Amino acid sequence: MQPKKLFLLCVSALLLMAGCSPENEIQPTPESAVLRNITASAFSLVLPEGGSAELPFKVNEAAYAFNYAVGTPDCQVKLMLSGGQEPKEFYLKDVYGSQPQGTYVAVIADAGTGARYETSASIAIVHRDPDTGVESIVKSAEITFKAEIDPAGDAGKTGLPVVFMNTSDGKDITSKTEFVTGDVSIRGTETLPGLPAAKCRIRGRGNTTWTWPKKPYLVAFDEQQSVLGMPRHKRWVLLANFMDRTLMRNLVSMKVATLTSLAWTPRCVPVELVLNGVHKGSYLLIEQVRVDKDRVNISKEEGYLLELDFHYDNEFQWKERNIPFAVKYPDPDDLTLTQKTYIRDYIKEVSNAIYGSDFKDPEKGYAHYLDIDSFIDEWIVYEVMCNHELGNPGSVFFHKDKDGLLKAGPVWDFDWGVLSFYTSNGANGLVNGKAIWYARLFQDPAFKARVKERFQELLPQLETIPDYMEECRALLSKSAQLNFKMWNPADDRSQNLGQIINGDENLSFDAAIDRLKKNYNTHLQVIQRSL
Repeated sequence: MQPKKLFLLCVSALLLMAGCSPENEIQPTPESAVLRNITASAFSLVLPEGGSAELPFKVNEAAYAFNYAVGTPDCQVKLMLSGGQEPKEFYLKDVYGSQPQGTYVAVIADAGTGARYETSASIAIVHRDPDTGVESIVKSAEITFKAEIDPAGDAGKTGLPVVFMNTSDGKDITSKTEFVTGDVSIRGTETLPGLPAAKCRIRGRGNTTWTWPKKPYLVAFDEQQSVLGMPRHKRWVLLANFMDRTLMRNLVSMKVATLTSLAWTPRCVPVELVLNGVHKGSYLLIEQVRVDKDRVNISKEEGYLLELDFHYDNEFQWKERNIPFAVKYPDPDDLTLTQKTYIRDYIKEVSNAIYGSDFKDPEKGYAHYLDIDSFIDEWIVYEVMCNHELGNPGSVFFHKDKDGLLKAGPVWDFDWGVLSFYTSNGANGLVNGKAIWYARLFQDPAFKARVKERFQELLPQLETIPDYMEECRALLSKSAQLNFKMWNPADDRSQNLGQIINGDENLSFDAAIDRLKKNYNTHLQVIQRSL
């Protein structure tokens, strides 16, 4: 006997003695082993998009041998529709043997077409008679293969976290004053943690923004929640950014504010919103301006949070030298007559010092009342972003702690007219040089010198913002494609005498960002020339 044949006989004998066979080796089928049926372990199988699932099956004759090496020309296992074709939306990816003998596992994979299907098919084994070439097919009962439907739909493909907001019984959110009950859950990302469903109350919010078709919302959780890595709190806001073709005016403005010494700037994350199962587009999930150790950190006993807002729609409000003031904290229900009298008299005293003949005096003038660094940094944020709301004023906040100076901030609401040059002369001059108290403060050469000095200190960091805009472009690009299929920012003209507000509403997403960057760089140069 030849040495090679002797070697192969020895290897075969050893394998038989070990009770095993080489991997994927097809053993001869005994003549008595006849394949009559195949039994799948389930009648239906859900396939994740782009993924796969396993389906065990058995052959009636455990000793029946067949080629199950998927991908090889002689593989006998197939997925087969009732008409004999192979399905297109999913395919047989692999088959491997299992225990006990006669048990196998088919790995079925979604083809990644994005199709939503519910299709019946069978596992089939095809036998070809070596003598006649005639094929015989044995099939399992039909199995229903379903595409796994992502509750986020297309919203789950943008790369942003997905906020699922559901109201009780699917009720619409029709009021910005009356809450409805519901729950919110969040699908996070690789870097941002998600949130299991948590009970909450939901209402609309905003003034002009509430009148547009894409609505902003306020979420008040029953219990404090850490949301997307941000500190725990009950109250959160979903800004719609309806009028903003760039989707980043608020996001970039908050970034600019973090470069300053302002005590707190609302943290925020771009998200997709799915409300009662319907994708509503791209939103900015942001911390609401509230008194809290992780937000506006002032004494809850003797601190005050004030808002300057021309809408004049707060419960306790007044005008001082025609500037509208309102108390946001303490809450109206908790605000006593003593507190009302104190804070109103205090603002009058500050205003008198600012507009008095001794306003430059460090003991008698504005420096005795104002935290000047915060007022300078707040002005720089509004000015750099060309936000004229500081002069309206609208959504402008001040706060005062117990026995402390009056501080500016936090900043809020940067969508209307920001870096547009439509609502201001930002291409040629300062936007907020005469806003509220600043018109008077800039009459002090020492104040103006401090503003100029501080601006120069911040300028190297401010010059990095266009790079940040590019980061935001990449982050928001897929979200923007979906968002602007649903919403037309140019509809903001309904609130502006038929004219668009920012001037980029009819541009493409990319063209609008290019314009935003150009305007930003232009206005940085304007500020340097003007101070």
